[in-house]
Amino acid sequence: MRVNSNAVREERDDAPPKDPRRWWILGVLCVSLLVLVVDNTVLNLAIPSLIRDLGAGPADIQWIIDAYILVFAGLLLTAGSLSDRYGRRRFLVVGLAVFGGASVVAMLAQEPWQLIGARALMGVGGSFLMPSTLSILITVFDDSERRKAFAAWSAVAMVGVIAGPTLGGFLLEHYWWGSVFLLNVPIAAVAIVAALVLMPESRAPARRTDPLGALLSTVGMTALVYVVIAAPRDGWTSTRTLVGMAVAVLALGSFVLWERRSDHPMLPLSLFRDRNFSGSSFSIVLMSFGTGALLLMLTQYLQFVLAYGPMKAGLALLPYAVAAAAFNGVGAALGQRVSNRVLISLGMLVMAGGFAVLAIIGPSDGYGRLITGLMIMGIGGGLAGPAAYATLMGAVPHEHAGVGSALNDTVQQIGMALSVAILGSVLAGVYTAQMPESAPAPARDSIGAALAMGEPGLARTAKDAFVSAMSFGSWVGVAFAVASAALAFAVLRPRTVPVAEPQPEPVA
Repeated sequence: MRVNSNAVREERDDAPPKDPRRWWILGVLCVSLLVLVVDNTVLNLAIPSLIRDLGAGPADIQWIIDAYILVFAGLLLTAGSLSDRYGRRRFLVVGLAVFGGASVVAMLAQEPWQLIGARALMGVGGSFLMPSTLSILITVFDDSERRKAFAAWSAVAMVGVIAGPTLGGFLLEHYWWGSVFLLNVPIAAVAIVAALVLMPESRAPARRTDPLGALLSTVGMTALVYVVIAAPRDGWTSTRTLVGMAVAVLALGSFVLWERRSDHPMLPLSLFRDRNFSGSSFSIVLMSFGTGALLLMLTQYLQFVLAYGPMKAGLALLPYAVAAAAFNGVGAALGQRVSNRVLISLGMLVMAGGFAVLAIIGPSDGYGRLITGLMIMGIGGGLAGPAAYATLMGAVPHEHAGVGSALNDTVQQIGMALSVAILGSVLAGVYTAQMPESAPAPARDSIGAALAMGEPGLARTAKDAFVSAMSFGSWVGVAFAVASAALAFAVLRPRTVPVAEPQPEPVA
């Protein structure tokens, strides 16, 4: 709509002048992001250790991952809105403190349920932390530099992909599984100090809070993610699933009605009228759904099928991270000459090619074909990433930077939660279906249990079944990457160079 684009233009005209410390601020934001990325990559690498040492079953592993997603996604919109109102740096620091403290609790867990609780608390910290990184970024960088800032922000995420598995693998080989959570503590501490020393406070112009909107969004999003997580396990017609659906529909429906009528809405629904915002958001959802469950299986493939140790498994992902980080810079440079629509679509199609390579991996192919597919995926993600973030966040007015960033994070987390819950269950079903009926029940449920039984024939069968399941997931990734490319090309507007419009002189 024309009205919406004018509103965005007015916000940009009113944007503050460039902060001379903006590149230092970007460094603080990148370090803050690093703590989340390192934790997620290390946790996936630690799954076999959790199965062996903590006695965690497949359901426990899923909840150790999903407890974080459930709380994180449920609180994101509220946390982003409150950060706009009360201070983005303040919420960044609080989020880092909560995340670091919860990591200490996770490190001391003795039972799976204790680790699940610690992960939920980490989700609280992450929901405070993540929206602040992007919202501060778009308020301190203007259009001419924002794409470079997004590229650096994304490249640091790739550094986390490299550093997390490498350091985590070293700790897993030399210490107990809980030591991997120690990585979060010093990173969080450094980020807190740097934020307090270097970063000025940032907040939106004063406006009234929206407590009812905050309550409805938190309840609705939590119920929605719970349904996504629990339905594949309990059944879509189970009592708990139906109750969760009813709560999600009622709360989110009420939230939309309330926000439309409120004079001071927490979430400006007009954002969705912007094709660039909505198109890039849904493209990211499709991409996240296609990749989430597959990436969860890769660390298990390296350790269970290829028999890599934790540290070797982490180093095995190094070429993928390097390719993604390098092509983030390429994507940012191309963005000066090529439209975001083309870059996002091209990147998603390249990612689809990477998934296709993974889909044809056979039990005897080993590491070479795996890393080839992952490097192609890294190149595609590097091309599409800066363009997608620049498109999405470029449509967000400065006064709603926090909640706009939170909305971006929310759609990603919903895509990941859908992927882990639905595709995770489907892939587990494919693995079980490929196993012979005569195999022991634990071996038909988990490749880790099959290998632990020490029978060479059963181990070979389990590895073949696991590779079949991963191949199925890769074809799903192909489909969703192609769908994401098609959506981006159809919906996004080509980039136009803004022309400065003469501003009327103020009336005396």
